[in-house]
Order: sequence, then structure tokens, then C-alpha cells
Amino acid sequence: MDIAGKVAVVTGGASGLGHATVERFVADGAKVAIFDLNEKMGLELVEQLGEQAIYLNVNVADESSVQNALDAVVDKWGALHVCCNYAGIGVAIKTYSSKGPHPLADYNKVLNVNLIGTFNVSRLAAEKMAAGEPYNDDGARGVIINTASVAAYEGQISQVAYSASKGGVVGMTVPMARELASFGIRVNTIVPGLIHTPMFESLDEKVYKALEATVVFPHRLGRAEEIAKLAAFLVDNDYMNGECIRLDGAIRMQPR
Repeated sequence: MDIAGKVAVVTGGASGLGHATVERFVADGAKVAIFDLNEKMGLELVEQLGEQAIYLNVNVADESSVQNALDAVVDKWGALHVCCNYAGIGVAIKTYSSKGPHPLADYNKVLNVNLIGTFNVSRLAAEKMAAGEPYNDDGARGVIINTASVAAYEGQISQVAYSASKGGVVGMTVPMARELASFGIRVNTIVPGLIHTPMFESLDEKVYKALEATVVFPHRLGRAEEIAKLAAFLVDNDYMNGECIRLDGAIRMQPR
């Protein structure tokens, strides 16, 4: 898909990986809707990017919130072609520790945002894409890009909720791609390793250097722009479908 002139939705688009992807898509000529709960950062990004971007306050785990926002996007721009799901949260709690069992409410909250939220947006975005006209001779109508984590495969201690949620996203990839194939919609999942996002700014330098040292090559954290570059590739390459792609410098996470 040539993204120029196409319409994209990016959840979690106000910061981090989503922010970088919004910037990349707009630079490539797309019209982009930022779905995020951080209104201040979302509006600041729209001001920076101009009329090719809009911000909508969206709770990805809420059906009405997502449906209303997608309706607004299609009402404004007439179609939907790309959906990138980055919105996510995490907690650092063990299954059982001296503090007691993992609080079920915290576990449910992580799964509700990361897994159910991803599915909620994907299923409703697919409906909008399926209603559109094909944009190539293959009958293609859209691309969904979900985001997991290397924690889906090598979750560390205290990541049980986060790993479960991201493992679920990995597990959805192939069946979702198969189910949406008849509508001309491709589905892929980005699996990031340690990516330098704003949350790393508060780390002590020794801790930061220790994290860098765990990456095989290059010996650094990944950059949000590199995730955005992969998202752009997944949009562009019409034969890439049903894949979970690690972007992690060959890291394999240790227990802690």
C-alpha cells in the first residue's frame, strides 16, 4: 500500500512508539487520527503536524469510545486504511510474593487495555476497512498492525500480567489474518525489545547502561523511529501478512 493519501488510526499515538509512527505516517503523506487519553500531548502533536492529523480522546477498551472515534474519522476523511495499535500499560507484580497474591484487579486492568483493547480496536477498525473500496488489484482494503513485546516470549519476573497480555496479541495474529483475508485486510504484529521511550529518561545511568549491555547488537536501546520505520514497511509491503516480527537487536530477556 502506498500510504500517501490514505487514512490511518494510531492508538497510543500521543507519545512513545505511537508518536513516532504518527510523525512517520504524516511525513509519508497519510492522514492520521491519534487515539489517546493524553489530551495535552495529543493536541500538541496535532498542532505540530497540522491538518493531516487529528486527536480524539479514546479509551481503547471501551466499545462506545472506539466506535464513536472511528465514526468521526470516517466522517471526516471518508475511509480507513491503516490501524496501528500501540496503546498499552504494565505493572511490576509477582504471581505471589511476601506481599501476597498478585491482585486480580491489576492483572485484569493490564489485560483489559493491552489485549482486549487491541482486539476491540482491531475488530471495529476492520469493519470500517471492509466497507471501503479496494486500493489495488489484489482486492486489498486495509492493514492492521498490533504491538506485542519480547515479554510475550521471555517474560521477566514481575511481568506475568504484561507477558500474558502480549502473548495474547501474538496469539491473535494468525487467526485474525486468516479471518480478515476475505475482506482484503492484512494483519501483522510488531514485537519490540528494549526501545528508548520517555519512561527510560528517569533511569539512573548505571541502570540504563546495564540494559544496553543486554542487547546483542547494536549495543544500545532501540529507537522509536525504528519501530515507526517497521510500521511503514508493514503498510508498504502487500505480501507481508500474519507475521510477528521481533525488532530487538537479538536480545533474549533474562529472568530479571
